[in-house]
Amino acid sequence: MADRRLQVFHAVAKHLSFTKAAEALFMTQPAVTFQIRQLEEHFNTRLFDRAHGRIALTPAGQVALDYAERILGLSSELDTRLKELSGQVAGPLLIGASTTIAEFLLPQVLGEFKARYPAVVPRLFVANSEAVQGRIAERSLDLGFIEGDSHLPSLVTDVCCDDELRVVCAPSHPLAKLESVVPKALMEHAYVSREPGSGTREVVDNYLQKAGVQPDSLQVVMELGSPEALKGLVATGLGFTIMSRAIAALEVKLGRLVQIPLAPPLIRHLSVVYPKERFHSRLVNGFVQFAKERLAAMQAAA
Repeated sequence: MADRRLQVFHAVAKHLSFTKAAEALFMTQPAVTFQIRQLEEHFNTRLFDRAHGRIALTPAGQVALDYAERILGLSSELDTRLKELSGQVAGPLLIGASTTIAEFLLPQVLGEFKARYPAVVPRLFVANSEAVQGRIAERSLDLGFIEGDSHLPSLVTDVCCDDELRVVCAPSHPLAKLESVVPKALMEHAYVSREPGSGTREVVDNYLQKAGVQPDSLQVVMELGSPEALKGLVATGLGFTIMSRAIAALEVKLGRLVQIPLAPPLIRHLSVVYPKERFHSRLVNGFVQFAKERLAAMQAAA
């Protein structure tokens, strides 16, 4: 119901990039530029300063952003409240999830929720934790599941459950013979890491630093954005990786990989994040509660 130009402006203002806003809104860059130009003509003022390939909000643009966030929030709340008068839990549910959670934990949760509420249409956006938080902040997603906590002040973080990360390697790897691994011992072996921006990467780097091991002192032989690719690579014996024990559970059971606990253990939070100061529908609230209970139960049973 909100003016499309305001939605486009909000995305550009959050990303400070026409290209990234276009990607987030599934529009072409010329279409985004046209919408912004129309809005600037409507208000008869510049909303962005454009110089040296970068953009920044003008004072008028900052005022417009404050109002745009309130208008878009109220518009979404109006749509939701009117739909809920029917008493039916239905409609789209826009979810973001980091790769680990989306591939190994969330499918079961979504399947069970869909079976309970057939009229709900979940849509899942999969990326690393940083990208998921960006989409939620710009209001193109209702909520998201990430590893660790959010660092964005505009988002609320609720912890769902704990998740243990372990060293994972091939059965033939020297580390496979150990009952546990201290961080300093990892420096002696080739390491296959997650990509920058990954929640797993951030958690592992913080853990190593607290243990007195600088992440750049490890023998990083490759950085990958896919947990499946990580498992396939370390199964060849090339090196070790560090990942959630839930990810490699099947391969460990089949004897293709080995998991070794870190000493001290590496435990992180899996969290759900959503915007502050925003009305949340019965559908969103219901799914958050359902997902938190199911994820906690799944991790406890792992």
